[in-house]
Amino acid sequence: MTMSSGCGAPDQTGAVGTDTGDQTVLAGKVRSGGQPVGGAFVRLLDSSGEFTAEVVSSDEGDFRFYAAQGSWTVRALHRDGSGEAEVSAQGPGLHQVDISVA
Repeated sequence: MTMSSGCGAPDQTGAVGTDTGDQTVLAGKVRSGGQPVGGAFVRLLDSSGEFTAEVVSSDEGDFRFYAAQGSWTVRALHRDGSGEAEVSAQGPGLHQVDISVA
C-alpha cells in the first residue's frame, strides 16, 4: 500500500502501463475546470471510510495507489476545492479514476 508522500510514495509522474501483473493499481488525474491540477493531496479511503494512504498529485495532476481489491473512495483536496470518486477494483489491473475539484 502506498503511504503519504513523505513516507516513500512512488513518483506520481508518468503514465501507468496497462500491464500491472498481479497488482491492483488505482490511478488517475486531478482536474479543475478541465485542466490538470498539481499539488493536490489525494487520499485513499477504504469501504468503511477509513483513511488508508495519501499522495500528492504530480504537476500534470497524476496520482496512483497500489491497493487491495475492493471498493475505494479517492478524495482530492486542493486550494481550488475538493472532489471525490468511487472505484470498485474487483481484480488485478489498472483501475482508472479521475477526480474533478471545485
